[in-house]
Amino acid sequence: MSVSSSSAAPCHLQVALGSRSYPIHIGPGLLGDPQWLAPHLAGRQVMIVTNERVAPLYLARLKAGLADDLEVRELVLPDGEATKTLESVKRIWDALLEAGFNRRATLIALGGGVIGDMVGFAAACYQRGVAFIQVPTTLLAQVDSSVGGKTGVNHPLGKNMIGAFWQPRAVLIDTDTLATLPPRELSAGLAEVIKYGLIRDAGFLAWLEATLPALRDLDAAALIQAIERSCALKAEIVAADETEQGVRALLNLGHTFGHAIEAHQGYGAWLHGEAVGTGMVMAAELSARLGWLPAADVARVREVVAAAGLPLAAPADMAADDFLARMRLDKKNVDSRLRLVLLRALGDACVHAATPPATLNALLEAFPRDG
Repeated sequence: MSVSSSSAAPCHLQVALGSRSYPIHIGPGLLGDPQWLAPHLAGRQVMIVTNERVAPLYLARLKAGLADDLEVRELVLPDGEATKTLESVKRIWDALLEAGFNRRATLIALGGGVIGDMVGFAAACYQRGVAFIQVPTTLLAQVDSSVGGKTGVNHPLGKNMIGAFWQPRAVLIDTDTLATLPPRELSAGLAEVIKYGLIRDAGFLAWLEATLPALRDLDAAALIQAIERSCALKAEIVAADETEQGVRALLNLGHTFGHAIEAHQGYGAWLHGEAVGTGMVMAAELSARLGWLPAADVARVREVVAAAGLPLAAPADMAADDFLARMRLDKKNVDSRLRLVLLRALGDACVHAATPPATLNALLEAFPRDG
């Protein structure tokens, strides 16, 4: 599969965070072009961290965009959500210390969300904070995890429970990298794209409903438009609420249910976007049970999730109590009160902390299971 229309024009955004503002560059053929990386390096020391799947595809191209007088080291980690642990982050710190890197070092995260989250967390902690740049190579990372400064690792009891807010110096999104993305992972990324339409932009949702076939066929112009709108919406929310004290929680639509699925099944059994896709359907159906969404809107949510190639049923082995046990550990909860992102309407999300337990239990009992 290849990305079509590679002559599509790039676009550029800014995450407005005062002195910590940074650009997002989106377009084909950006990887390896020195103009996008050089301005954001803190000094001469550069550590590229990637994984075993991405390194053979894009590591050499990235290095070609770095000046010859830089001290460039590389670290290739195993692939997969199961590797998103403190032990993997320790390997990054070990490599930095063994290379003698100082506070003017720059880490470059080349890969998907797992690499980006771990490298960002390593950068936040190394010598109390060094620069890093996000170079996401999956759609999910391009539209979500690479933007906004959330970094961290998983814990057996919950996803992303150990981490820090640490903003990158820049985000470089080369849409040509999607040409090597397996269809299942492309679908997983589309879950996060759909999320933005559901929480913030009903017009974007309608555009997605019409454009999903082109996106799944890797049409470059459609991909750039989808990525640009997703990043613009996330940048707007992050600028208003960097550390998730309010509106940023809306970005977690479907995630409370989805994270419960991921943790219960074992990280990597379900892709993050697959779990979020199912979680968004669960959130829509719960919103309907609260009297907010009409049945026709719930049907639209199910249809757009299905059109993206995402699952509509929860795991067969997850009972209602399994969901509740995991959901009680969600980071949005306050004083043991479960807070869920729900939909008052398509394009209008809210954080709801007063869902009657009986209503939630009924949804969890009735929701379809796979198999």
